[in-house]
Amino acid sequence: MLKLIAASILALALGPGAASAQSSSGMAASTAPVAPHITTGTKLFEDFGGKAGLIAIMDDFMINLLADSRTRPFFENRDQARIKAMLVEQFCEILNGGCTYGGRDMVTAHQGMGVKESDFFALVEALQKSMSKHKVPFSSQNRLLAALAPQHRDIVTK
Repeated sequence: MLKLIAASILALALGPGAASAQSSSGMAASTAPVAPHITTGTKLFEDFGGKAGLIAIMDDFMINLLADSRTRPFFENRDQARIKAMLVEQFCEILNGGCTYGGRDMVTAHQGMGVKESDFFALVEALQKSMSKHKVPFSSQNRLLAALAPQHRDIVTK
């Protein structure tokens, strides 16, 4: 499960980049631009602090990603403001916050990046650290991560 969670989070975070249209298993990848919505009202979105909370989490998340030698290469020469904005949009939509994600699908966004599973593990650590810092309940963190998990096959190529 951690492997899938990690993959999904990196998929979102690396949005304006690139990965193969096939997963490491050789199966065709999906082209869904965002994970399924969590359809339980807006309580979960509120647990993240609404849109303002998501912005704060993503600001902190990017700092964590750039501070970690394992994830820095995927983000240091990218448009970090755009990545954060796309993550806020995606998470807001997934959390039923009334947003619509307008970015690229995960296969297109990650084409050619050579993302490994270990990259995802490092990214999930950074995201969990940010969510915890911003006092997102652990159960709410897990619900978001579970919703993101299916994107694993769209991102990991090595």
